[in-house]
Amino acid sequence: MSTQPPAQADRSFNRSMLIKLFVVALMMFGFGFALVPMYRAICQITGINNLVQRDATVREAKNTQVDMSRTISIEFDANARGPLGFKPEQRSLDVHPGEVTTVMYEVSNEQARTIQAQAIPSYAPKQATEYFKKIECFCFTQQTLTANQTKRLPVVFVVDPKLPKDVKTITLSYTFFELNTPAAATAGSVAPTANTAATTANPT
Repeated sequence: MSTQPPAQADRSFNRSMLIKLFVVALMMFGFGFALVPMYRAICQITGINNLVQRDATVREAKNTQVDMSRTISIEFDANARGPLGFKPEQRSLDVHPGEVTTVMYEVSNEQARTIQAQAIPSYAPKQATEYFKKIECFCFTQQTLTANQTKRLPVVFVVDPKLPKDVKTITLSYTFFELNTPAAATAGSVAPTANTAATTANPT
């Protein structure tokens, strides 16, 4: 009974492994872009272009007592899905609970066409989510970016003084998705008001 030479067997094994790795990488890539139409479908079903609500009003924030005895380190992270450049203007910042703070993000449309995109926030550790209160945020509505346009986008937030004492660091992470919504399709639509945004569900 004949057998393959060792060198030929190694080549066959390597070729098989390379094909498997390529298939896995392709599946992961496809799954990442599948999130975009999934998000768009949710928007169409709910009839809104916003799934993120304000966590605090300006009045509530101004009435919050600043806890000068504590310092919380806020780390800022940015991810993009689609032809977008996206980054925070600073990577971290120390704040006192109850202190109203503004930070800026920068997003760029790297295509020669108008696109619409939506940012979705997430937090770490998970328990900090309910204590990180956004007053103003570009994630409240879809963002329209013309060809090769760059925007500076603000986030105004306050950390609730009720944040558990063992939490010293909070990471605020945004992922920007291109929604592939033609500009003409939304030209006649009405942007959601603050009241509308306040009634939508805040994803965790």
